[in-house]
Amino acid sequence: MSGETAIFSIHDKKDYEIHEIVQQVYDALKEKGYNPVNQLVGYILSEDPTYITTYKNARSMIRKVDRDDLLQAMLCSYLNV
Repeated sequence: MSGETAIFSIHDKKDYEIHEIVQQVYDALKEKGYNPVNQLVGYILSEDPTYITTYKNARSMIRKVDRDDLLQAMLCSYLNV
């Protein structure tokens, strides 16, 4: 062992969980034949859960994520910050 202390951020864990949920929702939408990007954008803009399929519990999963947190995580990922 190197003896170095690992730095763990609760924010990193939250971003990871958001990523995992969005990926699972994306996959469920794609499997059902929807355009996942369009459906997710519709959901984010309107907060209308009917944009997300109930297949594989996707609708329930995406509703666990606060939209502000989702947008923040997406923007940080897009900007690589």
